[in-house]
Amino acid sequence: MASSSSRKFDSSGSNNPRKKRKSKKGAKTTRALGSARSSSSSIPLSTSADITPRASRPLSGSDSNSRPVSRRRDSRPISRSTSRSTSRSIDVTPRRSQDIASSGSVSSSSSPSRLKSKTIAQVDKERRRSKRVDTAERAKKASRVPLIVIGSIVCVIIITVVALFLMSRTDALEIESVDIKGADHLTQQELNALASIPQGATLLNVDSDSIIKSLMRDSWVESVDVNRVFPSTLEIIIHEREVGAVVEVPSGNTQTIQNWLLSKDAVWLMALPNRESEVGSQISERIYEDAEAALHITNITYGVRPEMGSACTDEPVLNAISILTGLTTELADRIKTVKAEDVEATSLILDSNVEIAVGSANNIREKELICLDILEDNPKVVYINVRVPDRPTWKSA
Repeated sequence: MASSSSRKFDSSGSNNPRKKRKSKKGAKTTRALGSARSSSSSIPLSTSADITPRASRPLSGSDSNSRPVSRRRDSRPISRSTSRSTSRSIDVTPRRSQDIASSGSVSSSSSPSRLKSKTIAQVDKERRRSKRVDTAERAKKASRVPLIVIGSIVCVIIITVVALFLMSRTDALEIESVDIKGADHLTQQELNALASIPQGATLLNVDSDSIIKSLMRDSWVESVDVNRVFPSTLEIIIHEREVGAVVEVPSGNTQTIQNWLLSKDAVWLMALPNRESEVGSQISERIYEDAEAALHITNITYGVRPEMGSACTDEPVLNAISILTGLTTELADRIKTVKAEDVEATSLILDSNVEIAVGSANNIREKELICLDILEDNPKVVYINVRVPDRPTWKSA
């Protein structure tokens, strides 16, 4: 009995060697599980599956002197702790590995696309930036070219103006000769009086506008051109009016007739003086030659007041001039006189003394062709009436 009580005491007491061995093995198992857990957290994800088998193995004592533990007694507590640690490691580790794997897969799959998209965006941005830079540089260069051209032109103009100003103040390019062309109806004395060039004038400071205005005062002058021929010649080109007709204008009383020269553009040129008079001897001979070749407008009503250089305002006279300028065939060369007492009574007298009642200058081309047909078909005709072109009439001798 004493021995059994001592055994029970020994078995429940702290000096029981079996119990001490169990506690030592439990501590070793706990340390092994702790090291397994810590190692499972630090091992790579690819070896996470190896943690559970290591934890499920029966742990052996690390001490070489410890007794081996029987499988039936020692496997239960070890298997419980191992199963718990294993279940925990199975529950935790796959989630972490899945999370890490999933995050790794996302990052591995998304990072190349992100890098690629960023690279394309950066390339496009750099291209746009380079294009803007190139455009700005080209615009800057293009803007410099007009400025350079304008600056050069301005410099040339300034230099030219300064040079001309300095030359105009000197005796350089002084006018030594005046060449007048186209003045057939004006004498040299008349030209000298009209186109007076100041003494010492140069080609740069001569007033060409005043010369033109002075020459335009004469009724014969229609327009004037002034040219500078370097180094010392001034050229004046005069465009004169042509004589259209000699108008027999009654003056004073109906017994006195004054012949006036009328231009083709209906401007009164001058009153034609007697050729043997003192005034007639001082004018150009060309004027009398043109007057003899021109036809006469007669039967003018009393009251017409011609003025040299002014435009004609008499309706019958203007109608007669329109008829003469509108004829285009040989009929115009056969006209000798135009009777212009009234517009509707206007008639033409040919060199064969045939009278043609024309009336107004309307449809003058059609009237002209009708007259030519009648004259050709009726050689002995003495009178033709074409005031109404649709119903012409004529009378033979």
